[in-house]
Amino acid sequence: MREITYAKAISEALWEEMKRDPNVILLGEDIGVYGGAYKITSGFLEEFGPERVIDTPISEAAIVGVAIGAALMGLRPVAEIMYMDFLPIALEQLVNHAAKIRFMSGGSLKVPMVVRTQYSLGRAHGAQHSQFFPSWFLQIPGIEVVLPSTPYDAKGLLKTAIRDDNPVLFIECNLLYYKVKGPVPEHDYTIPFGQADIKRKGEDVTVVAISRMVHEALAAAEALEEKGISVEVIDPRTIQPLDIDTIIKSVKKTGRLVIAEDDIVSGGVGAEIAALVAEKALDALDAPIKRVASPYLPVPFSPSLEKEYMPSRDDIINAVTSIVGGE
Repeated sequence: MREITYAKAISEALWEEMKRDPNVILLGEDIGVYGGAYKITSGFLEEFGPERVIDTPISEAAIVGVAIGAALMGLRPVAEIMYMDFLPIALEQLVNHAAKIRFMSGGSLKVPMVVRTQYSLGRAHGAQHSQFFPSWFLQIPGIEVVLPSTPYDAKGLLKTAIRDDNPVLFIECNLLYYKVKGPVPEHDYTIPFGQADIKRKGEDVTVVAISRMVHEALAAAEALEEKGISVEVIDPRTIQPLDIDTIIKSVKKTGRLVIAEDDIVSGGVGAEIAALVAEKALDALDAPIKRVASPYLPVPFSPSLEKEYMPSRDDIINAVTSIVGGE
C-alpha cells in the first residue's frame, strides 16, 4: 500500500468528497487563491471554481455562520478555521446554533457541516496561536469531535465527517501534516465515529493517547519494551462520541492507565476519561491513574521553553514506570 503524508490524506479526502458530491463546498481564509496556509486545498479553486471554494474575509463568526446557513439549505459545507485559537470567536455560532438546531427542531432540520481546524503547538507561534482545547466541546451536546493521529485515520474520518448529518469539529495537528507518513488505501473508505483504535497491543499498562501524543506514546512503548514493560496504546480517534468500552476493556486487562494529551491537564480530555474509568472500572485498577498533559500555563513563545512545556515520550515513560515500579 502507498504511503502518504497526513496533509495529503486530508487533501485527498476533501478532493474525493467534492468529486463525489456536488453539494460539498469549502469556505475559509485563503483556501482558494493561496491554497490554504498549509497547502491542503492547493489546486482546488482551479478544479471546482469559486462557487465551491470560497475565500472568506477574516471573520470566524461569519465563516461558521455562513456554513450553518448553507447546511440548512442542503449543502455540505467544510469550513476552515486557520488556527484553533480563533474558534472562540465562532463559539456563538457553534454552541448556540449549529449544535442545537436539530434538537430544537425535533429533527426536522439538519446541519451537515464540518469545521476543520488545526493546533500549532510546537511551532513557536506563541500563546495566541498554539492552544489546544478539545475538552471544551465535551460540554456541547450536538457537536461531534474528531482528532485523527495518522494519515489513514485522517482520510477515513474526514470522509465520515463530511457525510454525517450533524456538525463535526475536525481537529488536526499541524506538527503531523508533513512529518508523519502512513499507509492509505486508494479505494474509498470511511471510519465510524466512536470506534477507538488499538495502535499497539500490550499487557502491563494502558496508554490512551490523543492526536499528536499517539506518536509519543508509541515511541515510549518501544522504549519501555526494552525494560520488559508491555504497553497497550489506544487512540480514541473521536472524543465525542467516545469509545469508553474499548478503554475499559484494556484497563481491565492491564490494571493500569496513563492518559497522554496536549491540552492543559486541568479539565482536559484526560480528566473525563479518568472519571469514566473510575466510575466504571475502579476495581480493575492496581495503581493510580496518571495524566500526562500540558501545564496550567499559556504556551510560551520561546522554542526552548515551548519544548519543555510540551508533553513528550519521556513524560509518558516516567508516568508508566512510576505505576509499574511501585508494586
